[in-house]
Amino acid sequence: MTSFYHTVTEEQAKTRLDKLLVELNQDQTRSQIQSWITKEHVTVNEENVKANYKCQMGDKLQWSIPENIPSEIIPENIALSIIYEDDDLLVVNKPKGMVVHPSAGHQSGTLVHALLYHSKELSQVNGAERPGIVHRIDKDTSGLLLVAKRDEVHIQLADQLSAKEIKRKYVALVHGEITHETGMIDAPIRRDPKSRQKMGIVDDGKPAVTHFKVLKSYPDYTYVECQLETGRTHQIRVHMKYIGHPVVGDQKYGPRKTMDLNGQALHAKLLGFTHPTTLEWLEFEVDVPEYFNEVLSYIDKMY
Repeated sequence: MTSFYHTVTEEQAKTRLDKLLVELNQDQTRSQIQSWITKEHVTVNEENVKANYKCQMGDKLQWSIPENIPSEIIPENIALSIIYEDDDLLVVNKPKGMVVHPSAGHQSGTLVHALLYHSKELSQVNGAERPGIVHRIDKDTSGLLLVAKRDEVHIQLADQLSAKEIKRKYVALVHGEITHETGMIDAPIRRDPKSRQKMGIVDDGKPAVTHFKVLKSYPDYTYVECQLETGRTHQIRVHMKYIGHPVVGDQKYGPRKTMDLNGQALHAKLLGFTHPTTLEWLEFEVDVPEYFNEVLSYIDKMY
């Protein structure tokens, strides 16, 4: 990885960082430059900033051009449920039990392995181990995921996520009866200081907001729809536990006595966004998987 340095001149002041770097690296595209910034290969005065940062005279820029290291992930012929696809992106319905990208203990059978087999072109904004992955959902959460084929598309979608412009709705079955129709949970989340394997509500955590609506309630359970305003790791699972209604089947955040579902009853059912190229609003919705319907039918019969 080769590093470069530059001091912002008076003439360059008030120029967007990504635009200035394009001027300084004329063999690179603006989307590639934005990718470097996202991956924190660029600093201003030894600090990471966003692509739209307005440079000031005297700012010390440093950037590193990463080497193109080919992915070592071997594509696998795994069936995908593709809800939508064009030259820029895909919307995939991920099944429960599938890990999104390779990690320790999951070096095969992931969504990424399947995507690499399906498509020869995936964005590299998040590196070789997460090609195309704009956002993720937990292994045992099913539902809709957005995948980018090109870096510039990925960056625009990521900007929509950051600006809270992407619509994401989930459905969950939680323990206990919620007696009010709607609610909002506004509680910061970060790694639990008492357990590194969990996330928790911590005062100095990142802002996290979940809106929920009761779809059906029972004496011991509630079926809810959750809409994310932010996208923190395990957000719905942590927030529902925080208000005393953990997700059914959640072995990490739920009670010891819960249904044995091999994971939480949580499904990403709706995804809406502005297409980066056509500027058209796209919205997709998928039904809950069969196991989830069976659980709901079982509870209906109980009461």
